[in-house]
Amino acid sequence: MATITRITFDSKVMGGKPCIRGMRVTVGTIVGLVASGHSKEDILRLYPYLEPEDIDEALTYAAWRVEEIDVPVVWESA
Repeated sequence: MATITRITFDSKVMGGKPCIRGMRVTVGTIVGLVASGHSKEDILRLYPYLEPEDIDEALTYAAWRVEEIDVPVVWESA
């Protein structure tokens, strides 16, 4: 997987959700816009402070995250 450098996590920004470069734009927002048919150019017009690489990396991160498997931890009582 490519190195992720533009996705940040901060409990004080958007409740710790993955965001673009510490801004209040979440990966989920970007993915939602793409899923609803917005082009990269549309998104950059809506959020002029974003860069094309931000969108690419948000989609890369989301694709990687979807492939993760959550494994529940089971604690046995003694």
